[in-house]
Amino acid sequence: MKNPLRIAIIGQSNFAADVLELLLEKHYNVVGVFTIPNKGSREDILATTATRYNIPVFKFSTWRRKGVAIPEVLQQYKSVQANLNVLPYCSQFIPMEVIDGASLGSICYHPSILPRHRGASAISWTLIEGDEVAGYSIFWADDGLDTGPILSQKQVQVEPTDTLDSLYKRFLYPEGVKSMAEAVELVALGKAPKIRQTEVGASYDAAMFKEENQYLNLQQTAEGIWNFIRGLDSVPGALVTVEVDKEKGVEENIRLYGAHLYGDKPIGKPRELWLKGLKDPAFVHDKGLLIPGTDGKFVNVRRLKRGSKMINACDWFSMAQAPQITHFTAEEVDKKQILSNIWFSILKCPIESDTDFFAAGAGSMDVVRLVEECKEAFDVPLENEHVFMAPVFEEFFGEIVKCLREGSSAEGGRVHFDGFVMKANKKEISIPTQLFINGEFVEAEQRKTLDIINPTNEELLCRMACASRGDVDKAVKAAHNAFYGAWRQVSPRQRGQIMLKLADLMEQHKEELATIESVDSGAVYTLALKTHVGMSIDAWRYFAGWCDKIQGNTIPVNPARPNNVLTFTKKEPLGVVGLITPWNYPLMMLSWKMAACIAAGNTCLIKPAQTCPLTALKFAELTVKAGFPPGVINIVAGKGSEAGQAILEHPLIRKLGFTGSTEIGKTVMKVCAESNLKKCSLELGGKSPLVIFADCDFEKAVKYGMSSVFFNKGENCIAAGRLFVEDRIHDEFVRRVVKDLRSMVIGDPLQRSTAHGPQNHRAHFEKLIEFCDRGIKDGATLVCGGKPVPNTKGYFFQPTVFTNVEDHMYIAREESFGPIMLISKFHGSDIESVMRRANRSEYGLASGVFTKDISKALAFADNIEAGTVFVNVYNKTDVAAPFGGFKQSGFGKDLGQEALNEYLKTKCVTIEY
Repeated sequence: MKNPLRIAIIGQSNFAADVLELLLEKHYNVVGVFTIPNKGSREDILATTATRYNIPVFKFSTWRRKGVAIPEVLQQYKSVQANLNVLPYCSQFIPMEVIDGASLGSICYHPSILPRHRGASAISWTLIEGDEVAGYSIFWADDGLDTGPILSQKQVQVEPTDTLDSLYKRFLYPEGVKSMAEAVELVALGKAPKIRQTEVGASYDAAMFKEENQYLNLQQTAEGIWNFIRGLDSVPGALVTVEVDKEKGVEENIRLYGAHLYGDKPIGKPRELWLKGLKDPAFVHDKGLLIPGTDGKFVNVRRLKRGSKMINACDWFSMAQAPQITHFTAEEVDKKQILSNIWFSILKCPIESDTDFFAAGAGSMDVVRLVEECKEAFDVPLENEHVFMAPVFEEFFGEIVKCLREGSSAEGGRVHFDGFVMKANKKEISIPTQLFINGEFVEAEQRKTLDIINPTNEELLCRMACASRGDVDKAVKAAHNAFYGAWRQVSPRQRGQIMLKLADLMEQHKEELATIESVDSGAVYTLALKTHVGMSIDAWRYFAGWCDKIQGNTIPVNPARPNNVLTFTKKEPLGVVGLITPWNYPLMMLSWKMAACIAAGNTCLIKPAQTCPLTALKFAELTVKAGFPPGVINIVAGKGSEAGQAILEHPLIRKLGFTGSTEIGKTVMKVCAESNLKKCSLELGGKSPLVIFADCDFEKAVKYGMSSVFFNKGENCIAAGRLFVEDRIHDEFVRRVVKDLRSMVIGDPLQRSTAHGPQNHRAHFEKLIEFCDRGIKDGATLVCGGKPVPNTKGYFFQPTVFTNVEDHMYIAREESFGPIMLISKFHGSDIESVMRRANRSEYGLASGVFTKDISKALAFADNIEAGTVFVNVYNKTDVAAPFGGFKQSGFGKDLGQEALNEYLKTKCVTIEY
């Protein structure tokens, strides 16, 4: 070419602005930019970009009047002396005097594979018509509508998940910008082709910016309905009319978003919703709005727009509104001004409390910009949906504050899951059977499952998702991202508020949780209600109170004069914590560990016992309703050999909290060291001694002596593994225990009169039989029990009493973890010997003594090697009292203030001044 290109850009929007910047980067000479007038005080981004580069800007509301070019407009265009017009996504009608006014012609971008889908709504029609391929064309403008010769075309496969919005963002926009620059280069080189458009397959489609064209034709197949909805998603949205009251003729127009073909049954209890033009009703269910097609198939719609308010389709009838935040901190008020500035930079108009983002002229790309700028400014887990759900400034600010305080609670704290309905205790309880990862219930890899057996009748309860190493890795990464993202934005006091809300929800659902615990683990319902669930609630409330009281110290150190030194410590969370809990108290063990972990500011994943994981999954559902951000709490049910091992070895986990056997505890400690030297706390086996002196309160000693062994059917880590009873009361003590055992009701744990339910699972049940056989073989005297309850289905084991148990016997040394009382006799004058015998065990979890002599009691407390000492009581634990063992019963504490230290690290800061 003899003369360099002189380019005029005619268009608007971010797309045109990006084309302009790319051409300038390639050193092309842009001599003028022609765009639309300001909307209020809001200037189009193309004009703003051109001004930044000192390029002349011209703003015309129209180029023609009554079909004739406006002379003064034409004159201004000619003043820049352009020889090539570039029209990236131009929505105005440009007169031919301008199109042909450039000696090299005019090139246009069009979002379809011409000649198909000529017209302003090409992307929409690509989806509405169900095209398998989408694309764009750059063509030479002529006097037709998108009919000029083709310069270049590119195409892409349409994915089933594509919407107008996604197709534009992932392909038509980014690739289109690059192709516009490539087209200009071909023109500059004189190599730009002009391929005549064929009329074969040509179509001109209606403009979807006209409301009358946005109504969804419901008399078509489900696929046709789906394609129409996604063709208008996210703007402007497909329109349907709801017949709110047929008799009174009350109707309401709504818009539909987030559609997909649906092949499952309705979830939950569907309710009919009549849409105008449908012969059969649509259904609102837990997953959205189901619309039937003429082929009998369904489309599911996730979101609806009523007026300017976006709602979840499943909430059509409930329309439950989350409580509005009315009190803001000074820091939050400052953030409100920052948010107002962001809105102003996008909308270019004064921002008031009732400013509507879309009514002020914002489009889909403005939504993306708003979300990204807010993420950068506030570090909150926002999505585009948040803007549509709360388009008014005051509402949107409330969402920002909510995310800052609690993280994102998508769908209003509602969580969806696959599971089963447990019909028990006069209740119907929906229970998830999936893994809980990043705030969602998901299937395990390869859909692996565990069989969950009801210990009362040995029948299959359900099949539970069984986590793989890959599933554990996903959960760890979700917890890791949450720890460094949304969870960090939640202040300690706000963290406590979320925990209190969770405790309140557990209180509301305590009967459901106790029922699940009873059916799944065999716990007696009344005990499950009071202890398993009751103490769990107490734990969350107790540790919630600690959240804003975790603090370091100022330390007086010796500075080198004349300088001064300030040294202080900070208590900080560790990061991602892995928790592995046992099967005897499924919910309580989860709560003991997790409440302290969360209060300290960590995120976590937990592997509940594979035999009874159901309360943990029901608990997960409540965490969503409480407002925990996704990823803070994750639950991966599975086998210890795979999921448990993956937790121990994962390098992103910084702490492991474990409750289980001493044998497994040793492996846990070893792997924690070998993997990444992760901190660990271990609550392991026990063989707790209980010494009963003759000077005790005998009635009380019998009562607590029995509960020390038979509480929770002996599946109790601090159960008295061996009773030392003074010879003067030995025989009477045994007689009273046996007498009381005869009146103990054994049976269905859901029956209120039941005192003794089934053991947790078959393998443990069979070990108890072996344990008793070993005791008889070694010479101990079996007084009663020692075998399964006859003629009964389920894992019911008879409460058992052995006497004449000697120190060398297997049953005197090893833990039974079942309803087996082992009694040894001692002489009242030989207190030192009985103390030595009590300490001879390698375990040191708990202990107890019954005596009215305070000197004996205190001597026992001083000399016993155990983490807990009960005096004239047993099993009396409290969430404020530290709990943990010595020796091979492990180390570290659950409960009490000391438990927080297990989940914190101390940082020392020294400043010289």
